[in-house]
Amino acid sequence: MAKLTGNSSLAASALAAIGASVCCVGPLVLLALGIGGSWISHLTAMEPYRPFFIGLTLAFLALAFRQLYVVPPVCEPGTACADPNTLRRQRMMFWIVGMLVLGLLAVPLLAPLFY
Repeated sequence: MAKLTGNSSLAASALAAIGASVCCVGPLVLLALGIGGSWISHLTAMEPYRPFFIGLTLAFLALAFRQLYVVPPVCEPGTACADPNTLRRQRMMFWIVGMLVLGLLAVPLLAPLFY
């Protein structure tokens, strides 16, 4: 099994969050673009899988947090990961992606306010 790095865990959590919110974000985006019709109601077919995607999202965020804050990095001198600026940028990206992911997960709760 391949080892997940901080960046791949962040990407996986973002994709899982998109999967978790596709049932509500998709119709909302289409309506915002002016695309409508009765077929939009069928886009909620992913709703039963939402808890699974939320679990995946939180698991990948936990893995990324563990990789960035708990496990000390093992790097050879002179490589990119040995640079402290790289770790600082990865941590900053973690928090940015984390806030965006939590925002995506909150959309289904806030969606009834918009339509």
